[in-house]
Amino acid sequence: MTEFDYAALPGWRLGDAKAQFSKVVRLAASGQPQRVTVHGRDTAVILSVGEFQRLQALGEGAGLHELLSSSPLNRLDFGQEGVRSPVREVDL
Repeated sequence: MTEFDYAALPGWRLGDAKAQFSKVVRLAASGQPQRVTVHGRDTAVILSVGEFQRLQALGEGAGLHELLSSSPLNRLDFGQEGVRSPVREVDL
């Protein structure tokens, strides 16, 4: 998973975002996430409901254990449990 570059989003200082909240929401609803900063630090991202739902669905996918357990190969018998190799002497 790659890290998202929040700095690439249009940025609003908190006071400006509050003063133009309807514009911020309208832009986010049109598919353009908006970044809000407080004292110069990234604090929030406003996005559309559709984008939020899409991101939530990505996080709700099956975990690795569940995927491997439900695989048609989960009952595959390899026929051999393992090979025991001789242990060599080591001077410590």
